[in-house]
Amino acid sequence: MKQILTTLTTGLFLGTQAFAAATDKPNIIYILCDDLGYGDVKCLGGDRSKIATPNLDRLAGGGMIFTDAHSSSAVCTPTRYGILTGRYNWRTHLQKGVLMGYSTPLIAKDRLTVPTLLKQHGYQTACIGKWHLGMEISEKDPMAAIGEGPTTRGFDSYFGISASLDMPPFAFIENDHFTEAPTAKKSWGRSGAAAPGFEAAAVLPTLAHKASEFIIAHAKEPKPFFLYLPLTAPHAPILPTKEWQGKSGLNPYGDFVMETDWAVGEVLAALDKSGIANNTLVIFTSDNGCSPAAKINELESKGHFPSELRRGYKADIWDGGHRIPFIARWPGKIKAGSRTDQITCLTDLMATSAEIIGAKLPDNAGEDSVSILPVLLGTATAPVREAVIHHSINGNFAIRQDQWKLELCKGSGGWSKGDTGDATEQLYDMSKDVGEQKNEYNEHPDIVSRLTKLLEKYVADGRSTPGSAGKNDVPVDIWKKNR
Repeated sequence: MKQILTTLTTGLFLGTQAFAAATDKPNIIYILCDDLGYGDVKCLGGDRSKIATPNLDRLAGGGMIFTDAHSSSAVCTPTRYGILTGRYNWRTHLQKGVLMGYSTPLIAKDRLTVPTLLKQHGYQTACIGKWHLGMEISEKDPMAAIGEGPTTRGFDSYFGISASLDMPPFAFIENDHFTEAPTAKKSWGRSGAAAPGFEAAAVLPTLAHKASEFIIAHAKEPKPFFLYLPLTAPHAPILPTKEWQGKSGLNPYGDFVMETDWAVGEVLAALDKSGIANNTLVIFTSDNGCSPAAKINELESKGHFPSELRRGYKADIWDGGHRIPFIARWPGKIKAGSRTDQITCLTDLMATSAEIIGAKLPDNAGEDSVSILPVLLGTATAPVREAVIHHSINGNFAIRQDQWKLELCKGSGGWSKGDTGDATEQLYDMSKDVGEQKNEYNEHPDIVSRLTKLLEKYVADGRSTPGSAGKNDVPVDIWKKNR
């Protein structure tokens, strides 16, 4: 199968080189929600979704829904690393957990990122939102220049916050400085340094406004742009503004999801107002599944299921932890109202961007990235991805190929509780058991062996795509304490 995929990838690359040469380079907007579950989007969750998301539904109606998309991790930081580098996070020292607001950079200085790649090919690049990939912030001198942040990893400009909205410092950063010195102390989940004028509830509207401003300002520029928009919502602290409080009829989380949908609507409206919607690829997704902070039991008692039919939530190796909404719109290129069940991973942005612009990635970049451009254009005739690796907050591994999913742990690998039988590992047939209820590990030793060997190969090769063997930054133990 690997040989088939190699041949397919080569053929598609040659074909899309001609595609890129024959069309203007599109603007690319990548909207990343924080802790939004698949079932939180009305057009995805169907009858099991009770939250109105008219702007996302409209985006999906004009583009393509991926029904089997996955974040590369079940939590924030590692997924963001994968998005911007096209490489699995567990190849770095981040083997579990996430970074904090004052953590040092995770992306190495010499690693190619998506914005760097696009910048090399004439794009204006901007990041507006939650970074959460580490930067050098002086706690002793908060107004000193911030080092090794987004503007040193490929972005021409940056506006946002250093990490999650419940992690200090609570202050906006513009390029490499705080916009207001974090001289006060505030608390949203955690206590710490804060800018006196900073209020958590105002962050989402501010990001939506800044993104709209950027789009309108750059609409008539000769350069195409790449806007990476990692929103802070609906991650905790769950603080919908007064205008949205009580709107969902469910709880504050439902209200916050509705406000997040509004923020996306502001971006889409800016595209329409600027007249550039037809030459803009918009990708909307989430960094992992819904968090227990949403009060999931309360939501489900009212008929809303954030993970739709899937088991688990944020942090888990089960699909509810990493199966996420993924919608792409590119008028005239992507068929409106289309759907695909092709498996994709958020690491795939790197290879997809390269194929759009007709660039060839070096062997030491995008090692776990597969172009989904053929899927978007409706030309794919076979699976574009051989397999995908999942990773939980505790660092537990799973591998999915076709309908089979092998999990190298006994339980969720995260925060959820639940019985998975006597076997120390789990194997599920996702074609008939999307809820991961029947563990078939003991019944299919041949499949277990095949998937284990493939996972071990991906780790040993330093990559999961065709190319010269690479090297992981640290030794990788796929078994953790399971064996």
